[in-house]
Amino acid sequence: MSNRTVVASLLALVVVAGCKKEKEQVAYQAVAVERRDIVVSAQAAGTIQPDTVVEVKSKASGEILNIAVQTGQDVQRGDLMVEVDQRVPRNTVAQAQADLEVAKAQLTNAESKKHRADELFQTKSITQEEHEQAALDYASAKASVIRAQVSLETARDQLEDTKVRAPISGTIISLAVSRGAVISSPTKDVGGGTVLLTMADLNLVQVKTLVDETDIGKIKPGMRATVTVDAYPNRPFDGEVLKIEPQAEVQQNVTMFPVLIRIENQQKLLKPGMNTEVEIHIGRRDSVLAIPNAALRTPRDVASAAQVLGLNPQTVQEELAKEQQQTPQSDSGNGRTSLGASTPATDTTAKPGSTLTMPNGRTITLPAGVDAAQVKAIMEKRMKGQELSAADRAVMQKAFAGMRGNGGGMRRNGNNDAALYGGSYIVFVKRGTGIKPVHITTGLTDLDYSEVTKGLEPTDSVLLLPSAGLIESQQEFQQRVNQMTGGGAVPGMRNNTSTGGASSGAAGGGRRQ
Repeated sequence: MSNRTVVASLLALVVVAGCKKEKEQVAYQAVAVERRDIVVSAQAAGTIQPDTVVEVKSKASGEILNIAVQTGQDVQRGDLMVEVDQRVPRNTVAQAQADLEVAKAQLTNAESKKHRADELFQTKSITQEEHEQAALDYASAKASVIRAQVSLETARDQLEDTKVRAPISGTIISLAVSRGAVISSPTKDVGGGTVLLTMADLNLVQVKTLVDETDIGKIKPGMRATVTVDAYPNRPFDGEVLKIEPQAEVQQNVTMFPVLIRIENQQKLLKPGMNTEVEIHIGRRDSVLAIPNAALRTPRDVASAAQVLGLNPQTVQEELAKEQQQTPQSDSGNGRTSLGASTPATDTTAKPGSTLTMPNGRTITLPAGVDAAQVKAIMEKRMKGQELSAADRAVMQKAFAGMRGNGGGMRRNGNNDAALYGGSYIVFVKRGTGIKPVHITTGLTDLDYSEVTKGLEPTDSVLLLPSAGLIESQQEFQQRVNQMTGGGAVPGMRNNTSTGGASSGAAGGGRRQ
């Protein structure tokens, strides 16, 4: 491709850009600070599970003669549910009763012999050994009676075990056997015995849902949750977070943590196995001053935003520095200071809000308590190909937590305090006929709007600007154009633009035709 062709192509691009620029006369939008409700929640899917589930087994073995319940039936604790053949337990009771009668007779006989032995021993008619033997026989007879009584009680319990009763008050959710089946007892069968049925208390149910690891740090036991099911789409159910399981589950290379939500279900509307949508309410602020997140800027975005507004970046920086000196901003709640407070990258003290210059020339603001010099040393170590220690990785993770932004410094899917509880930012405010950069402190944010806790008044209006990424892309494109044209303007471009819209308008008019 010849140089003439390149120049012609660039001219066409510039003419089109000029046409678009004529249409986009306003590069920003002023939005009034307003009061609104901000709600932060985490959403996930899950299934309904009973809070208490009991597998019912029979202590007695034998044939099932009768099943008195069916699935879906509500039973009270102690209600008869299943009857097992009683012939063997009944015979055992009769045998134990007979053994008890014999033992009692033997005890009566032994007691009489002991009395006679006591009298004869007093008159020296029997020896010491004979007297002791009579006492031993009496004690053995008493022990036999006690053993017979215990055997009788055990036999009666086994007979009662043939009637399987409800261990809790609940609902029958499944039957595993039918009438005529022969079952085994878990007390005699090493296999664990036969499960007769399963019942559950459905007055309390729970939802087991999987929450992404990026959101799990925001969730705590006791938080309120709203559960909806397809069966009742217009009727949400209130619940609360019961617990967060410590063991993660990996699904499709995504690490998830099981979270249990407990729900009152007195009307028994929620059934086990129902699919649910869960919304966990993490935070809420009612009727607070709020602004769109698109208006928030970090110190590295200030220069590009100032250029879009037609302001002098150096003047803006001086105004911000002067403002901070007059009214230093800090956030004692989360341990952060204003992002505008910067210190040189060579500062070795762990000052909150210290800045670090990256290899690509960008300046980032580090969280409170992070040593900028230490971070710089770790970065140099990594660039040299050296392996980082666990301590180095921990420092880097803390330093760059939440740095992946969408242009306004907000991480959309992160699990950092700034994404949930806000922080310190810079906004451009339209006051009177001028534009002024202002430090603000934000509170709760739903990633669309942020609560403003300090720095703005209800009468202010903030400016919504293009994202930092878009501004940087435009600047990089302009730099590439300058490099291709030898650092200057395209031949003839300056004259065309300086002479007004004659040529541009003509070109634009020709394209419209």
